[in-house]
Formats: sequence, C-alpha cells, structure tokens
Amino acid sequence: QVQLVESGGGLVQVGGSLRLSCVASGRTFGTYAMGWFRQAPGKEREFVAAITWAAGRTSYADSVKGRFTIYRDNAMNTLYLQMDTLKPEDTAVYCCAATAYHTMVVPTSTTAYNSWGQGTQVTVSS
Repeated sequence: QVQLVESGGGLVQVGGSLRLSCVASGRTFGTYAMGWFRQAPGKEREFVAAITWAAGRTSYADSVKGRFTIYRDNAMNTLYLQMDTLKPEDTAVYCCAATAYHTMVVPTSTTAYNSWGQGTQVTVSS
C-alpha cells in the first residue's frame, strides 16, 4: 500500500496561484501513475490531472488545461500541481491518488486508482 500526504492548499484570490504537493511513502516501487482529483461541496469527485511516473505522460481535464501543470520528482517521491489563474470554481478539496495498474493511456477515472490521500482544501475568493 502507498501512503499519500497532500499539502499546499489555502485561501487565494481570483487570478492567484498555489502549488500543491503530495508525498508518497510505503510501497511506492511499481507506481504506474499518480493523479489529482477534486471535490466541491455537493458535487462528485472529478479528475483534474494525472501523470505516469516513469515516462511523464500527462492528461488534464479541459477545465484546467493551460492553467494547471502536473509534474513529479521521482527521487523525492513527490507529486506536484501548479495552479495558476485560479477561479472561484476551482474551490474544492484536492486529493492525490496513485495506482500500480498499467494501462495504455494515462488513467483519469477514480476507479483506476487504489491509493488516496486525505486531501487539502483550496478556496478561491472573489
């Protein structure tokens, strides 16, 4: 099992930036991909971005393309999400996730991931 701990959330004004971090520990060897998901109050959890750990292939939700960047530090077992030009609709709890299951594409479904962090709150105020 992989343990995931997020940090970096907070309160930011519209148009501002935040960088989220997710440190992985435990059985990290064999991790195929990691991703960020978010859940706003009263809404379903939704995909934000994902990256394959070895090759670095990425995928983004249309709502964040051009504003968010996902990247990783393999040596530090850390996943990042750089969020720029934040909007009020980006307000949510952001969770990172990991999977050891190999697929032909970058996994974007919640069901593809089997390890989850507790989440960090991001609030964008107008």
